Amino acid sequence: MKTKGRVTLPIEKGIEQEIIKLLDRWGADAVRNSDGTELIAGIKDSHMKVYSSYFPTRSDQEWARAHEEQVQQVSLMTKRITAVNKPLTINIMNGFFEEQFKVNYNNDPKKWWEVIDRTTGKVLHSSKWEYDSDNDRVIINQPILFHTYTVSFFAFQVWDSTQMYNHITNNWTKPHEIPYDVRHDETKEHVLEYLEKWLKENKDVDVVRFTTFFYHFTLIFNEMAKEKFVDWFGYSSSVSPEALKAFEEEKGYKISQEDIVDEGYYNTPFRIPKQVFRDYIDFQQKFVSELAHECVALTHKYGKEAMMFLGDNWIGTEPYGKYFESIGLDAVVGSVGNGTTLRMIADIPNVEYTEGRFLPYFFPDTFYEGNDVMKETNEIWLAARRALLRNPVDRMGYGGYLSLALKFPEFVSRIEAICDEFREIHNNMDNKKPYVAPFKVAILNAWGNLRKWQTNQVAHALWYKKIYSYVGVIECLSGMAVDVEFISFDDIIEKDISDDIGVIINAGDAGTSWSGGEYWAQEELLVKLRKWVYDGGGFIGIGEPTAYQRQGCYFQLSDVLGVDKETGYTLSYTNYDELTDGHFILQDNNTFDCGEGIKWIRSASENTEILTMDEGDINLAVNTYGKGRSVYMSGLPYSDENVDLLHRSIYWVTGNGDIEYKWTTDNIHTECACYKEAGKYIVINNSDKIQKTIVYKERVNDSIEIELNPMESKWFNI
Repeated sequence: MKTKGRVTLPIEKGIEQEIIKLLDRWGADAVRNSDGTELIAGIKDSHMKVYSSYFPTRSDQEWARAHEEQVQQVSLMTKRITAVNKPLTINIMNGFFEEQFKVNYNNDPKKWWEVIDRTTGKVLHSSKWEYDSDNDRVIINQPILFHTYTVSFFAFQVWDSTQMYNHITNNWTKPHEIPYDVRHDETKEHVLEYLEKWLKENKDVDVVRFTTFFYHFTLIFNEMAKEKFVDWFGYSSSVSPEALKAFEEEKGYKISQEDIVDEGYYNTPFRIPKQVFRDYIDFQQKFVSELAHECVALTHKYGKEAMMFLGDNWIGTEPYGKYFESIGLDAVVGSVGNGTTLRMIADIPNVEYTEGRFLPYFFPDTFYEGNDVMKETNEIWLAARRALLRNPVDRMGYGGYLSLALKFPEFVSRIEAICDEFREIHNNMDNKKPYVAPFKVAILNAWGNLRKWQTNQVAHALWYKKIYSYVGVIECLSGMAVDVEFISFDDIIEKDISDDIGVIINAGDAGTSWSGGEYWAQEELLVKLRKWVYDGGGFIGIGEPTAYQRQGCYFQLSDVLGVDKETGYTLSYTNYDELTDGHFILQDNNTFDCGEGIKWIRSASENTEILTMDEGDINLAVNTYGKGRSVYMSGLPYSDENVDLLHRSIYWVTGNGDIEYKWTTDNIHTECACYKEAGKYIVINNSDKIQKTIVYKERVNDSIEIELNPMESKWFNI
């Protein structure tokens, strides 16, 4: 019997009959417009719940063009320019797209800009440079020859980043949309007045889908209109002279352009956050949440639900931040491209429901003749399904141009099956929690819970060669039968490690916020972790964990890990590293894919057992440390094999090998989730091939063997 509900369908004008058929096939109970599409007149008569996208800071373009001085700004830094003669002239817009930005000369550049000698790190006094506003140039009359210089400056954002992306992707010819800044009291009041007017006029709308609120993540295009810099966590597009003045009033000290542009790194989350940037994040989150609350209150006043899209203009609304609850949202919807992004949305607290906008997006960069849309669709669903079984989003949907998707009948049929399976998962779970291990797994980094399910990422669900080995760790965990916490180094230093944590994972490149950098020079952190492992805790290090060259070692917990990295200082020592066969962790795997891996890892303890090596470089090793254990991996991309390897590693370091067989399967391409309170369990096939598997229930000798079709899931009564 076909089920209905929990699905939101994107609609557009001109395909009304096709929409009616698809509403039935996909079992949708809600419809929505997308950026670039409009709702259909009379859609309310279909008894569907109606979502409408709303853009608080670009809905009224007449206002934007009439108040150019109140347009949003961004803090930018020029390329590094070497002085080979005098004077030195710097074209400050070189490398930036002039249709996206316009240099701000309204606020005195001599007061707000910074020219920095990057060879010394010193800021030049404003008397040492001049600016040419007609040609967007800065002139340094007496530079020190062969020193490099940069200019940090403010620019107006004269084209909204998302609208620009959509414009380029979809070949739009509509006018450019300009975002305005609610830091200006006049604009702030207008935003609330315009929203109230819109709420009165749009009586058919049930859910206002704020996309999002006020400030876009950092998305900078180059002179060829191609992406130059993307940071989904970036705050540099929320900066302006008005913001910096307000910061000083609230926090009691000045913040500079350099605190934002951060030597050109723009405070990417890979940087260990300085206190001033933490303060700026706190400052913006408080401001954004207070005004967002007013928008939500207005929405509720007119009997509508308030939903936030976790993307685009989401800066300041971070759902794991301390001010999020005060916004009062009914729901959050976000883009789902894998298990990690699904958990990032599903785990959000203090909302009535969550919704996943599954990829692929119905845009022409994906839906074109010759592209394998099915491959991407199935990969995303299989990864997301694992996470759904741990903590599901309440609803699912899609976005973009439905007319494009309709040109791919096989895709339409596949989504019909996925929607049915999504509802089946919810119906059988019956809002009950799945069985998990009797201990928690903690991810340790500089950000802690603020970046829950967001670690080691540049832009969520996008693949980067430098990071996929680390993101794989989080992806593996997203669908694993363990409760996962995200803790910071400060949490350990200021408090103790919670008694319910059985395993701590530190994964990332040296010097990044994820690995820890200079945190590993702090005595209290080292002592607390060593004692915790020695007393029976489990520690897993991946990549360059605890890395900080100091006091004769590179991995500061090399004694715990049993390995260290050769950096050239100990080449005079001879290593006699040999493999150990038959270890529990590799019981199901003959090989280990460490991704990019880390070279020059060597043993550092007599207890170290080396499980895999590549030309003398250790890729996988284990160590005992007092009553505790550790595992070192040089990398861990997401794969069925690595899910199994991490799972076995977690149980090995906690000394709970027997529990490994509780509600698990013996085939690494399959997994099991059990809902004891609901009296059901599910077995899933994560591959595109037929799989046979043994399902272990409460113990090893309590099992059944089943066969699953490609990508199939099967439910059973306990």
